[in-house]
Amino acid sequence: MNTTTSARVLLPTSIPAYLEQLRAALAGADPALVQDALYDAEEYLRSELAENPGKSEADVIASVAGSYGAPDEVADIYRDTEVTVQTALRTPPPTVRASWLGRFFGVIAEPRTYAALFYMVLALATGIFYFTWVVAGLSMSAGFAVLIIGVPFVILYFGSVRVLSLVEGRIVEVMLGERMPRRPLYSSRGKPLLERIKDLFTDPRTWTTQLYFLLMLPLGILYFTLVVTGLSVSLSLALLPVLMLFGNSQWVHVDGFGLSLQQDPWTWPLVSLAGIVLLFVTLHLARLIGQWHGQLAKHLLVQAER
Repeated sequence: MNTTTSARVLLPTSIPAYLEQLRAALAGADPALVQDALYDAEEYLRSELAENPGKSEADVIASVAGSYGAPDEVADIYRDTEVTVQTALRTPPPTVRASWLGRFFGVIAEPRTYAALFYMVLALATGIFYFTWVVAGLSMSAGFAVLIIGVPFVILYFGSVRVLSLVEGRIVEVMLGERMPRRPLYSSRGKPLLERIKDLFTDPRTWTTQLYFLLMLPLGILYFTLVVTGLSVSLSLALLPVLMLFGNSQWVHVDGFGLSLQQDPWTWPLVSLAGIVLLFVTLHLARLIGQWHGQLAKHLLVQAER
């Protein structure tokens, strides 16, 4: 009896206080997990509050404490669930190879390598779209600012940026393996319109997301160029001796230096070996870029812990 009373006394008496305790209980967790947990908790508590208009926030929190849980209990549930989900979704770990030669050539057997390659190719298309969307949205927002439709348009544009942020986050998580939010930032329904508009402008993630979208165009061009150039050159060199047998090529030109394969057949294995090495260098580069870009997306698209 005393334990129950003490637990109820320790419960927060308002939804913001509940969320702050939940955030504190999740300290050190992945920022994407924190955002998802806060969204779910606020959505649930405000739904309960709307269904029980006669109750205060403290009464609602006390009534759902048994079913939904106190902040520290909810935090533990999210941590345990995250471990289970990530274990189920994680690709099989690559075989640990002792030699540097095994680690160098083992990249070809890792599924994440090909996912990173595909993302680098896809980044050109998504980069063009994101860049165009932000430039057009900001310019039209500035143009409409003097008109009566300016405010609704700005709200709609920033809302679309948040939706696109979630879409890009899902792409990054699936292809690059970086944990990204699965819920948006919660939009407080009870706030006045002007205060919600102010939040759109003062939320740092609104601007870092747009910065990310602008960066995606030059990054997409760079990624696409690296993949296409690396794969085409490496595969061409690796298969050049085979093409020579069919009389499809006789020279290799690099920066004005020409090598006659027809006259120097002893160079065929060297050219092929150079192509194979370049192919694996390209695969390793794709893996490194995928890991780096995942961190960039996490830094710019996910709200950091406060």
